[in-house]
Amino acid sequence: MYLNRFSDSTGALDLATGPEFESLRSSAHDLGITHPESVRFVSANTVLRHQRFHFLHWGEADAAPVLILHGGNQSAHSWDLVSLNLCGEWSVYALDQRGHGDSEWSRGAHYDVPELMRDAEAFIRTTIGRPCIMIGHSMGGLVASELALHAPELVRQLVVVDIGPEVNDEGRKLIREFVGRNVEFDDMNEFLDRVMKYDPYRSREHIERTLKYNLIRRADGKYVPKADRRRFHTNASVPSIPDLETMRSIRCKVLVVRGATSTVLLRDAAERFANVLPAGEFVEVPDCGHNVAQQNTPGFLAVLRAFLTRADDNA
Repeated sequence: MYLNRFSDSTGALDLATGPEFESLRSSAHDLGITHPESVRFVSANTVLRHQRFHFLHWGEADAAPVLILHGGNQSAHSWDLVSLNLCGEWSVYALDQRGHGDSEWSRGAHYDVPELMRDAEAFIRTTIGRPCIMIGHSMGGLVASELALHAPELVRQLVVVDIGPEVNDEGRKLIREFVGRNVEFDDMNEFLDRVMKYDPYRSREHIERTLKYNLIRRADGKYVPKADRRRFHTNASVPSIPDLETMRSIRCKVLVVRGATSTVLLRDAAERFANVLPAGEFVEVPDCGHNVAQQNTPGFLAVLRAFLTRADDNA
């Protein structure tokens, strides 16, 4: 049983009404995140490369497009607060990548970064239809970086969040262990308690609001993650990462964002990444770890908006 509303067709389902949206607005108010009074926010599906993909679209289609790619074991809804803030000025697309959120699982368990990159490329070419600003976190940051290398004409600016060519294995191991321990639960509060211990930066209310988008209730009543666990039995669970010299070929403006206490992307590695890019910048967001945009949303929005303004001014 699904715990959240989403479109069951290629038609758009309005999500800017009802309890889920009011809960989001309440979270935004608590965090001091501004947003338009009237919001266009829809859920829809598309078929790309013989698979069904679910995505969220915020704002008007004729505004400058932004494509957000979430991290592993997360979903498009992980970025709701960021999207809510941006949608008054940009046309924001948040894609549930294959095997995540409300998108279809890969029949052959193909979850390597080049495969996900081809999904994102197809989505931009067929659904968005023009070059866009790309924001990618962790796994999504690798996918976005690959796309900037493979199809630079599609990426206007790139924001890479807490990932890079040099990743701390110990930090990645901690994430894998947390995901591996949390396979099924008798009730939501059990999982909520575990997430609270793992993520001390977010309030219980904020975490509780977002859990429904990452879990599904099985026929036996247990709650299980939506993400396809076969990722952990393939090389996709330890994604290949282009090296620093390869990243040097990215020509668009790039912002490398690190959470100040991240154990995944260490500061010296983040600085080396930004420095090797022809148009790279590095910024560190305080009071957050790996999940920067969720753990300190106002801080992330501040550095994101500053970068986008500079990029436009210097275009």
